[in-house]
Amino acid sequence: MTRPVSLQAQVSSGGVISRNTSGISEIALIAVKGGNIWCLPKGIIEKNESQEKAAVREVQEETGLKGKVIEKIGEISYWYFIKDKNIRTRKTVHFFLMSYVDGKTEDHNWEVDSAEWFAIDQALEKVSYKGDKEIIEKAKKMLEDINSKNK
Repeated sequence: MTRPVSLQAQVSSGGVISRNTSGISEIALIAVKGGNIWCLPKGIIEKNESQEKAAVREVQEETGLKGKVIEKIGEISYWYFIKDKNIRTRKTVHFFLMSYVDGKTEDHNWEVDSAEWFAIDQALEKVSYKGDKEIIEKAKKMLEDINSKNK
């Protein structure tokens, strides 16, 4: 007899941290699962923490980079299954566009295998998950709008 599946919800926050290098927008991605999966930095919102503060904290922990929130990009939701506990989880992740302030990708924490800067078009090709790709596409358009206003 199999155990019934438990359902739970989880809310996280993450960010697309960007910098402009010689006129090219770059963003930071993280590698996880033995360096085989490239994705955006994100993590669970802690008690009494806002979505924005969690995004800034998670980006800094997972990439080594300090960022300043520009505006919210949007959110993604997906299901994942924890086999050993027989739990099906609905995860919602709120993403924020951030400008790079300080830090080095080598200073990422133990949760990730690597953190690197990529030109935004290269990041779109490198990223492993469909939801992250959609967020990066939105961020790219937002950055283009910001750059055209600043000219």
